[in-house]
Amino acid sequence: MNTATDQAQLRSLLDSWVKANLAKDLEGIIAHYTADVLAFDAILQLQFKGREAYQAHWQKCLEMCAGPSTFEVRELQLETSGELGFGHFLAHCAGTDAEGKTQGCWLRVSQGYRKQQGAWLIAHEHFSVPFDPQSGTALFGLEP
Repeated sequence: MNTATDQAQLRSLLDSWVKANLAKDLEGIIAHYTADVLAFDAILQLQFKGREAYQAHWQKCLEMCAGPSTFEVRELQLETSGELGFGHFLAHCAGTDAEGKTQGCWLRVSQGYRKQQGAWLIAHEHFSVPFDPQSGTALFGLEP
């Protein structure tokens, strides 16, 4: 059953998660994940198993972008059924490094949600960037 209440709770979860990202609040970001989260990020390693491993990765990401950052969500779609939910969206993620250089791109994001003790959390996350199979080059310049 896809209830309006569950939809509103998931939107609230994502709004809070985005705010934590923009504030570079590591503890706030990680609080949105289940203890057993499985994440496939677009950079650095194949997968991250568990909140502790993903927190260490998020910390590295936040350190790479010491200056102002951007995190925008577009084309959000959410579905829920009972204690499970699924969402996908496009995210523009950009950050400024210590030298003042800003880099960013649009990413594809899929998330799986699990309701635990009445609260929705992210149990699975997958960030990805399309690539050209002939050259093996990531297509960072694509826009929605």
